[in-house]
Amino acid sequence: MTRKLIIFDWDGTVMDTVPKIVNTIRKVTTTHDLDPVSDEASKSIIGLSLEKAMATLFPEHQENAADLALTYKRLYKEDTTPAVVFTGVEVLLSALKAEGYLLAVATGKSRVGLDNLLAQSGLSDYFSITKTADDAKSKPDPDMLQQILCELDVNPADAVMVGDTAIDMQLANNANVPAVAVTLGAASAAQLEKYAPLAVCESYAQLQAFLLPEHINAELCQ
Repeated sequence: MTRKLIIFDWDGTVMDTVPKIVNTIRKVTTTHDLDPVSDEASKSIIGLSLEKAMATLFPEHQENAADLALTYKRLYKEDTTPAVVFTGVEVLLSALKAEGYLLAVATGKSRVGLDNLLAQSGLSDYFSITKTADDAKSKPDPDMLQQILCELDVNPADAVMVGDTAIDMQLANNANVPAVAVTLGAASAAQLEKYAPLAVCESYAQLQAFLLPEHINAELCQ
């Protein structure tokens, strides 16, 4: 079997963290007496490294992006908005592993943040490699995916990037890696379709149908 690699984004793709992220950004604006930003604007920066996200959301305060990022980290830890793994994630990861696929994570989270959620979710053992904003240039620069491909010795055409944001789709396109979009997190199907993913899936059942069509009726994901 030709070796295959499936690379997952984390926020809004593996775990339902988008409401927690949006709520934390609201608290950052209050703490620093900044003009509020819309929920859509907050969702649009998910996937960027934290300092880049703060600079993008608050361009008039770019010189304070590092301080805003520190405030965000503190408030994110304190925020009690629930964040859970999406239904069907572990079923799919287990099935992919059983079929011999390599699995990886490419996320804009910090290393500490991802490691905490990997431990919380119990999903660590499924992934051969994980890359964060501390390990590579911020998405959508292809560096993160290129590192994963190099370290696992996989060609771009033999990999798939699964993500929920325009930034994830741009990342995949920049690395010449085929992409599959999911509408579980930050972006709508219409927003994601602009980047010509292989498929747009509304659930993990649909995603599994697309990635493992021999197991499930592939017509679910059209």
